[in-house]
Amino acid sequence: MYSNGSQGRYTRPAAPPPGAGGRYHRPPVPPPGYGGEYHRPACPPPGAGGASYSRPAAPPPSGGYRSGDGLVEGPQRYDRPPANLPPPPSQMQSIQGTSNGYQYSMCNGKRKALIIGINYNGTQNQLRGCINDAHSIFNFLTSRYGCHPDDIVLLTDDQTDMVRVPTRNNMLRAMQWLVKDAQPNDSLFLHYSGHGGQTKDLDGDEVDGMDDVIYPVDFEVAGHIVDDDMHEILVKPLLPGVRLTALFDSCHSGTVLDLPYTYSTKGVIKEPNIWKDVGQDGLQVVMGYATGNTGAMFGSLGNIASSVRNRMGGSRSREEIIQMKFSPADVVMLSGSKDNQTSADANEGGQAAGAMSYSFIKVLSLQPQQTYLSLLNNMRAELAGKYTQRPQLSSSHPIDVNLQFIM
Repeated sequence: MYSNGSQGRYTRPAAPPPGAGGRYHRPPVPPPGYGGEYHRPACPPPGAGGASYSRPAAPPPSGGYRSGDGLVEGPQRYDRPPANLPPPPSQMQSIQGTSNGYQYSMCNGKRKALIIGINYNGTQNQLRGCINDAHSIFNFLTSRYGCHPDDIVLLTDDQTDMVRVPTRNNMLRAMQWLVKDAQPNDSLFLHYSGHGGQTKDLDGDEVDGMDDVIYPVDFEVAGHIVDDDMHEILVKPLLPGVRLTALFDSCHSGTVLDLPYTYSTKGVIKEPNIWKDVGQDGLQVVMGYATGNTGAMFGSLGNIASSVRNRMGGSRSREEIIQMKFSPADVVMLSGSKDNQTSADANEGGQAAGAMSYSFIKVLSLQPQQTYLSLLNNMRAELAGKYTQRPQLSSSHPIDVNLQFIM
Protein backbone atom coordinates (compact mmCIF):
# COMPACT_ATOMS: atom_id res chain seq x y z
CA MET A 1 0.00 0.00 0.00
CA TYR A 2 1.28 3.42 -0.84
CA SER A 3 0.23 6.89 0.18
CA ASN A 4 -0.77 9.29 -2.59
CA GLY A 5 -0.21 12.43 -0.57
CA SER A 6 -3.28 14.48 0.18
CA GLN A 7 -5.79 11.78 -0.84
CA GLY A 8 -5.05 9.15 1.80
CA ARG A 9 -4.28 5.55 0.88
CA TYR A 10 -5.18 3.71 -2.25
CA THR A 11 -5.36 0.11 -3.32
CA ARG A 12 -4.04 -1.65 -6.38
CA PRO A 13 -6.72 -1.47 -9.11
CA ALA A 14 -8.14 -4.71 -10.46
CA ALA A 15 -8.10 -3.44 -14.04
CA PRO A 16 -6.88 -0.48 -16.06
CA PRO A 17 -8.69 2.80 -15.58
CA PRO A 18 -11.99 2.51 -17.41
CA GLY A 19 -12.35 4.16 -20.77
CA ALA A 20 -14.85 4.26 -23.61
CA GLY A 21 -15.29 0.65 -24.61
CA GLY A 22 -11.74 -0.27 -23.62
CA ARG A 23 -10.18 1.21 -26.75
CA TYR A 24 -8.37 4.49 -26.91
CA HIS A 25 -9.75 7.27 -29.10
CA ARG A 26 -7.57 10.24 -29.97
CA PRO A 27 -9.15 13.37 -28.50
CA PRO A 28 -10.25 16.21 -30.77
CA VAL A 29 -7.74 18.96 -31.54
CA PRO A 30 -7.61 21.41 -29.93
CA PRO A 31 -8.76 19.43 -26.89
CA PRO A 32 -11.81 20.57 -24.94
CA GLY A 33 -11.28 22.14 -21.54
CA TYR A 34 -11.80 20.44 -18.23
CA GLY A 35 -15.13 22.16 -17.59
CA GLY A 36 -13.96 23.57 -14.30
CA GLU A 37 -13.23 20.17 -12.75
CA TYR A 38 -9.46 20.53 -12.93
CA HIS A 39 -7.19 23.55 -12.74
CA ARG A 40 -3.78 23.24 -14.32
CA PRO A 41 -0.91 24.44 -12.14
CA ALA A 42 0.05 28.07 -12.49
CA CYS A 43 3.71 27.22 -12.99
CA PRO A 44 5.85 24.14 -13.65
CA PRO A 45 8.25 22.56 -11.14
CA PRO A 46 10.13 23.61 -8.88
CA GLY A 47 7.26 24.15 -6.48
CA ALA A 48 6.96 20.63 -5.12
CA GLY A 49 8.93 19.67 -2.06
CA GLY A 50 12.02 21.77 -2.67
CA ALA A 51 12.92 19.91 -5.82
CA SER A 52 15.59 21.23 -8.12
CA TYR A 53 14.34 21.73 -11.65
CA SER A 54 16.09 22.78 -14.84
CA ARG A 55 14.15 24.15 -17.79
CA PRO A 56 14.62 21.93 -20.87
CA ALA A 57 17.12 23.13 -23.43
CA ALA A 58 15.73 25.36 -26.16
CA PRO A 59 14.47 23.45 -29.17
CA PRO A 60 17.30 22.94 -31.65
CA PRO A 61 16.91 23.89 -35.29
CA SER A 62 14.69 21.51 -37.19
CA GLY A 63 15.33 20.15 -40.64
CA GLY A 64 16.67 16.75 -39.66
CA TYR A 65 14.30 14.14 -41.01
CA ARG A 66 10.96 14.04 -42.75
CA SER A 67 8.40 11.42 -41.89
CA GLY A 68 5.65 10.29 -44.16
CA ASP A 69 4.33 6.79 -43.75
CA GLY A 70 7.64 5.76 -42.24
CA LEU A 71 10.93 7.10 -40.97
CA VAL A 72 13.70 8.14 -43.33
CA GLU A 73 17.28 7.36 -42.46
CA GLY A 74 19.57 10.37 -42.29
CA PRO A 75 23.25 10.79 -43.12
CA GLN A 76 24.63 9.41 -39.84
CA ARG A 77 26.00 5.87 -39.79
CA TYR A 78 24.18 3.25 -37.74
CA ASP A 79 25.73 0.23 -36.09
CA ARG A 80 24.51 -2.78 -38.05
CA PRO A 81 24.35 -5.84 -35.78
CA PRO A 82 25.00 -9.33 -37.20
CA ALA A 83 22.07 -10.95 -38.98
CA ASN A 84 21.73 -13.85 -36.52
CA LEU A 85 21.69 -12.31 -33.07
CA PRO A 86 21.74 -14.65 -30.07
CA PRO A 87 18.46 -14.63 -28.12
CA PRO A 88 18.53 -14.28 -24.35
CA PRO A 89 19.00 -17.53 -22.42
CA SER A 90 15.85 -18.98 -20.88
CA GLN A 91 17.41 -20.50 -17.78
CA MET A 92 18.10 -18.78 -14.48
CA GLN A 93 21.36 -16.80 -14.41
CA SER A 94 23.69 -16.33 -11.45
CA ILE A 95 26.05 -13.51 -10.52
CA GLN A 96 29.52 -14.68 -9.62
CA GLY A 97 30.42 -14.09 -5.98
CA THR A 98 26.85 -13.43 -4.87
CA SER A 99 23.72 -15.39 -4.05
CA ASN A 100 21.68 -13.28 -6.50
CA GLY A 101 20.02 -14.92 -9.46
CA TYR A 102 17.98 -13.46 -12.31
CA GLN A 103 16.14 -14.55 -15.43
CA TYR A 104 15.75 -12.96 -18.86
CA SER A 105 12.26 -12.77 -20.34
CA MET A 106 11.44 -14.40 -23.66
CA CYS A 107 8.74 -11.69 -24.10
CA ASN A 108 6.30 -14.22 -25.56
CA GLY A 109 3.65 -13.94 -22.84
CA LYS A 110 1.07 -11.26 -22.10
CA ARG A 111 1.76 -7.68 -23.19
CA LYS A 112 0.71 -4.57 -21.27
CA ALA A 113 1.76 -0.94 -21.59
CA LEU A 114 1.39 2.33 -19.70
CA ILE A 115 2.01 5.50 -21.73
CA ILE A 116 2.11 8.95 -20.09
CA GLY A 117 2.48 12.29 -21.88
CA ILE A 118 2.15 15.65 -20.10
CA ASN A 119 2.41 19.02 -21.85
CA TYR A 120 1.44 21.13 -18.79
CA ASN A 121 -0.70 23.27 -21.07
CA GLY A 122 -1.19 26.85 -19.95
CA THR A 123 1.78 26.87 -17.56
CA GLN A 124 4.92 29.00 -17.66
CA ASN A 125 7.13 26.10 -18.78
CA GLN A 126 4.68 24.37 -21.08
CA LEU A 127 6.08 21.55 -23.20
CA ARG A 128 4.98 20.97 -26.76
CA GLY A 129 5.75 17.42 -27.74
CA CYS A 130 4.90 15.10 -24.83
CA ILE A 131 1.36 14.28 -25.90
CA ASN A 132 2.62 13.71 -29.45
CA ASP A 133 5.21 11.32 -27.97
CA ALA A 134 2.45 9.39 -26.21
CA HIS A 135 0.45 8.94 -29.42
CA SER A 136 3.59 7.97 -31.37
CA ILE A 137 4.54 5.33 -28.81
CA PHE A 138 0.95 4.04 -28.75
CA ASN A 139 0.97 3.61 -32.53
CA PHE A 140 4.47 2.08 -32.47
CA LEU A 141 3.54 -0.57 -29.89
CA THR A 142 0.29 -1.54 -31.58
CA SER A 143 1.68 -1.65 -35.12
CA ARG A 144 5.17 -3.06 -34.53
CA TYR A 145 4.95 -5.13 -31.34
CA GLY A 146 1.43 -6.50 -31.43
CA CYS A 147 0.26 -4.77 -28.28
CA HIS A 148 -3.55 -4.72 -28.20
CA PRO A 149 -5.15 -1.31 -27.50
CA ASP A 150 -7.23 -2.87 -24.71
CA ASP A 151 -3.97 -3.71 -22.89
CA ILE A 152 -2.65 -0.15 -23.03
CA VAL A 153 -3.43 2.64 -20.56
CA LEU A 154 -2.71 6.06 -22.03
CA LEU A 155 -2.69 9.12 -19.74
CA THR A 156 -2.43 12.61 -21.27
CA ASP A 157 -3.39 16.03 -19.95
CA ASP A 158 -5.64 16.92 -22.91
CA GLN A 159 -8.37 14.43 -22.02
CA THR A 160 -11.89 15.20 -20.78
CA ASP A 161 -12.23 11.94 -18.85
CA MET A 162 -10.53 12.71 -15.55
CA VAL A 163 -9.68 9.03 -15.02
CA ARG A 164 -7.28 9.32 -17.97
CA VAL A 165 -5.62 12.59 -16.93
CA PRO A 166 -2.06 12.03 -15.53
CA THR A 167 -2.68 13.18 -11.97
CA ARG A 168 -0.42 11.73 -9.30
CA ASN A 169 -3.10 9.35 -8.09
CA ASN A 170 -3.97 8.14 -11.60
CA MET A 171 -0.30 7.65 -12.48
CA LEU A 172 0.41 5.60 -9.36
CA ARG A 173 -2.70 3.47 -9.81
CA ALA A 174 -1.82 2.86 -13.45
CA MET A 175 1.73 1.84 -12.48
CA GLN A 176 0.27 -0.71 -10.07
CA TRP A 177 -2.08 -2.00 -12.77
CA LEU A 178 0.86 -2.43 -15.15
CA VAL A 179 2.72 -4.90 -12.92
CA LYS A 180 -0.29 -6.64 -11.36
CA ASP A 181 -0.30 -10.42 -11.86
CA ALA A 182 2.70 -10.30 -14.22
CA GLN A 183 4.13 -13.76 -14.97
CA PRO A 184 7.49 -14.99 -16.36
CA ASN A 185 7.94 -14.13 -20.06
CA ASP A 186 5.33 -11.37 -19.92
CA SER A 187 6.41 -8.09 -21.55
CA LEU A 188 5.48 -4.81 -19.85
CA PHE A 189 6.24 -1.39 -21.29
CA LEU A 190 6.30 2.00 -19.55
CA HIS A 191 6.74 5.34 -21.33
CA TYR A 192 6.87 8.75 -19.64
CA SER A 193 7.30 12.04 -21.46
CA GLY A 194 7.13 15.18 -19.31
CA HIS A 195 8.99 17.22 -16.74
CA GLY A 196 11.59 15.64 -14.45
CA GLY A 197 13.79 16.98 -11.68
CA GLN A 198 15.77 16.13 -8.57
CA THR A 199 15.25 16.45 -4.85
CA LYS A 200 17.47 15.67 -1.87
CA ASP A 201 17.79 11.96 -1.08
CA LEU A 202 16.40 11.25 2.39
CA ASP A 203 17.13 7.53 2.79
CA GLY A 204 20.77 7.31 1.70
CA ASP A 205 20.21 5.07 -1.32
CA GLU A 206 21.57 7.46 -3.94
CA VAL A 207 25.29 7.67 -4.71
CA ASP A 208 24.96 11.34 -5.66
CA GLY A 209 22.74 12.26 -2.71
CA MET A 210 19.82 13.19 -4.99
CA ASP A 211 16.57 11.41 -5.83
CA ASP A 212 15.14 11.72 -9.34
CA VAL A 213 11.48 12.73 -9.60
CA ILE A 214 8.79 13.07 -12.24
CA TYR A 215 5.99 15.64 -12.17
CA PRO A 216 2.31 14.74 -12.55
CA VAL A 217 0.03 17.42 -13.97
CA ASP A 218 -1.26 18.17 -10.44
CA PHE A 219 2.17 18.23 -8.77
CA GLU A 220 1.51 21.57 -7.08
CA VAL A 221 -1.32 20.01 -5.09
CA ALA A 222 -0.36 16.35 -4.84
CA GLY A 223 3.45 16.53 -5.15
CA HIS A 224 5.95 14.78 -7.39
CA ILE A 225 6.67 11.05 -7.70
CA VAL A 226 10.10 10.04 -6.43
CA ASP A 227 12.33 7.29 -7.85
CA ASP A 228 12.21 5.27 -4.61
CA ASP A 229 8.43 4.94 -4.92
CA MET A 230 8.61 3.97 -8.59
CA HIS A 231 11.16 1.27 -7.77
CA GLU A 232 8.92 -0.09 -5.02
CA ILE A 233 5.84 -0.15 -7.28
CA LEU A 234 7.30 -1.12 -10.66
CA VAL A 235 10.43 -3.19 -9.98
CA LYS A 236 10.25 -4.95 -6.62
CA PRO A 237 6.98 -6.87 -7.19
CA LEU A 238 8.19 -8.48 -10.45
CA LEU A 239 9.00 -12.19 -10.62
CA PRO A 240 12.10 -13.59 -12.33
CA GLY A 241 11.57 -13.67 -16.07
CA VAL A 242 9.12 -10.76 -16.21
CA ARG A 243 10.25 -8.05 -18.61
CA LEU A 244 9.68 -4.36 -17.95
CA THR A 245 11.00 -2.03 -20.65
CA ALA A 246 10.91 1.59 -19.49
CA LEU A 247 11.47 4.65 -21.66
CA PHE A 248 11.78 8.00 -19.85
CA ASP A 249 11.93 11.17 -21.93
CA SER A 250 12.48 13.73 -19.18
CA CYS A 251 15.17 15.78 -17.46
CA HIS A 252 17.40 14.14 -14.84
CA SER A 253 16.06 10.70 -15.70
CA GLY A 254 19.28 8.67 -15.73
CA THR A 255 18.40 6.64 -12.61
CA VAL A 256 14.70 7.40 -12.27
CA LEU A 257 13.83 3.73 -11.61
CA ASP A 258 16.79 3.23 -9.24
CA LEU A 259 18.25 0.41 -11.31
CA PRO A 260 21.72 -0.59 -10.08
CA TYR A 261 23.54 -1.18 -13.39
CA THR A 262 24.28 1.49 -16.01
CA TYR A 263 26.17 0.72 -19.23
CA SER A 264 28.66 2.71 -21.26
CA THR A 265 28.70 2.88 -25.04
CA LYS A 266 31.38 0.17 -24.95
CA GLY A 267 29.06 -2.18 -23.10
CA VAL A 268 30.77 -2.11 -19.72
CA ILE A 269 29.16 -1.26 -16.40
CA LYS A 270 29.88 2.33 -15.47
CA GLU A 271 31.11 3.45 -12.08
CA PRO A 272 29.66 6.67 -10.64
CA ASN A 273 31.74 9.76 -11.33
CA ILE A 274 32.13 11.71 -8.09
CA TRP A 275 32.99 14.90 -10.00
CA LYS A 276 30.10 14.90 -12.46
CA ASP A 277 28.07 17.54 -10.57
CA VAL A 278 31.00 19.75 -9.63
CA GLY A 279 31.36 21.62 -12.93
CA GLN A 280 28.92 24.48 -12.36
CA ASP A 281 29.96 24.99 -8.75
CA GLY A 282 33.61 24.96 -9.79
CA LEU A 283 32.88 27.75 -12.26
CA GLN A 284 31.16 29.75 -9.51
CA VAL A 285 34.26 29.40 -7.30
CA VAL A 286 36.45 30.84 -10.07
CA MET A 287 34.01 33.67 -10.79
CA GLY A 288 33.62 34.45 -7.10
CA TYR A 289 37.37 34.70 -6.65
CA ALA A 290 37.78 36.88 -9.76
CA THR A 291 35.04 39.32 -8.71
CA GLY A 292 35.78 39.33 -5.00
CA ASN A 293 32.41 37.74 -4.20
CA THR A 294 33.60 35.54 -1.33
CA GLY A 295 30.05 34.60 -0.34
CA ALA A 296 29.39 32.96 -3.71
CA MET A 297 32.84 31.39 -3.71
CA PHE A 298 32.51 29.75 -0.29
CA GLY A 299 28.93 28.73 -0.96
CA SER A 300 29.99 26.87 -4.09
CA LEU A 301 32.92 25.29 -2.28
CA GLY A 302 30.44 23.99 0.26
CA ASN A 303 28.31 22.49 -2.50
CA ILE A 304 31.37 20.79 -4.01
CA ALA A 305 32.37 19.33 -0.66
CA SER A 306 28.84 18.08 -0.05
CA SER A 307 28.65 16.42 -3.47
CA VAL A 308 31.98 14.63 -3.06
CA ARG A 309 31.12 13.63 0.51
CA ASN A 310 27.81 12.12 -0.63
CA ARG A 311 29.50 10.08 -3.33
CA MET A 312 32.53 8.92 -1.36
CA GLY A 313 31.07 8.43 2.09
CA GLY A 314 27.30 8.26 1.86
CA SER A 315 25.20 6.46 4.42
CA ARG A 316 25.29 3.34 2.24
CA SER A 317 28.10 1.93 0.11
CA ARG A 318 27.67 1.33 -3.61
CA GLU A 319 27.66 -2.42 -2.95
CA GLU A 320 24.85 -2.04 -0.42
CA ILE A 321 22.85 0.08 -2.86
CA ILE A 322 23.28 -2.52 -5.63
CA GLN A 323 22.08 -5.22 -3.26
CA MET A 324 19.07 -3.12 -2.29
CA LYS A 325 18.08 -2.29 -5.87
CA PHE A 326 18.90 -5.62 -7.53
CA SER A 327 15.93 -7.50 -9.00
CA PRO A 328 15.69 -11.04 -10.38
CA ALA A 329 13.22 -9.71 -12.96
CA ASP A 330 14.28 -8.49 -16.39
CA VAL A 331 14.00 -4.70 -16.09
CA VAL A 332 15.64 -2.50 -18.73
CA MET A 333 15.40 1.29 -18.89
CA LEU A 334 16.35 3.76 -21.59
CA SER A 335 16.37 7.31 -20.29
CA GLY A 336 16.50 10.57 -22.19
CA SER A 337 19.33 12.13 -20.24
CA LYS A 338 21.82 11.52 -17.49
CA ASP A 339 20.97 12.63 -13.97
CA ASN A 340 22.78 15.94 -14.54
CA GLN A 341 21.30 16.66 -18.00
CA THR A 342 18.09 18.13 -19.36
CA SER A 343 16.04 16.64 -22.18
CA ALA A 344 15.17 18.64 -25.28
CA ASP A 345 11.68 19.50 -26.44
CA ALA A 346 12.34 19.12 -30.15
CA ASN A 347 10.83 19.41 -33.60
CA GLU A 348 11.07 16.24 -35.67
CA GLY A 349 9.17 15.36 -38.80
CA GLY A 350 7.34 18.69 -38.73
CA GLN A 351 5.83 18.26 -35.27
CA ALA A 352 6.90 18.78 -31.67
CA ALA A 353 8.36 15.66 -30.11
CA GLY A 354 10.73 14.50 -27.42
CA ALA A 355 14.12 13.77 -28.94
CA MET A 356 14.50 10.56 -26.95
CA SER A 357 11.09 9.15 -27.91
CA TYR A 358 11.67 10.01 -31.56
CA SER A 359 15.10 8.36 -31.67
CA PHE A 360 13.80 5.17 -30.00
CA ILE A 361 11.01 4.77 -32.56
CA LYS A 362 13.20 5.71 -35.50
CA VAL A 363 16.10 3.41 -34.71
CA LEU A 364 13.91 0.36 -34.11
CA SER A 365 11.79 1.13 -37.18
CA LEU A 366 14.83 1.36 -39.46
CA GLN A 367 16.57 -1.64 -37.94
CA PRO A 368 14.33 -3.86 -35.75
CA GLN A 369 17.15 -6.36 -35.13
CA GLN A 370 19.31 -4.64 -32.51
CA THR A 371 21.52 -5.65 -29.66
CA TYR A 372 21.22 -3.72 -26.43
CA LEU A 373 24.51 -2.03 -27.21
CA SER A 374 23.70 -1.15 -30.82
CA LEU A 375 20.32 0.27 -29.76
CA LEU A 376 22.01 2.55 -27.22
CA ASN A 377 24.72 3.66 -29.64
CA ASN A 378 22.33 4.16 -32.56
CA MET A 379 20.01 6.27 -30.43
CA ARG A 380 23.01 8.35 -29.36
CA ALA A 381 24.09 8.69 -32.98
CA GLU A 382 20.62 9.85 -33.92
CA LEU A 383 20.81 12.67 -31.34
CA ALA A 384 24.48 13.58 -31.82
CA GLY A 385 25.07 17.06 -33.20
CA LYS A 386 21.43 18.05 -32.69
CA TYR A 387 20.84 17.66 -28.95
CA THR A 388 23.00 17.84 -25.85
CA GLN A 389 21.64 14.91 -23.87
CA ARG A 390 22.93 11.38 -24.24
CA PRO A 391 20.60 8.41 -23.69
CA GLN A 392 21.42 6.01 -20.88
CA LEU A 393 20.90 2.25 -20.64
CA SER A 394 20.25 0.82 -17.18
CA SER A 395 19.11 -2.56 -15.89
CA SER A 396 18.04 -4.40 -12.76
CA HIS A 397 20.68 -7.10 -13.26
CA PRO A 398 23.88 -7.49 -15.30
CA ILE A 399 23.02 -7.96 -18.97
CA ASP A 400 24.94 -9.26 -21.95
CA VAL A 401 24.72 -6.18 -24.17
CA ASN A 402 25.46 -8.27 -27.27
CA LEU A 403 22.23 -10.23 -26.94
CA GLN A 404 19.27 -9.35 -29.14
CA PHE A 405 17.11 -6.56 -27.75
CA ILE A 406 13.54 -7.81 -27.46
CA MET A 407 10.49 -6.49 -25.72
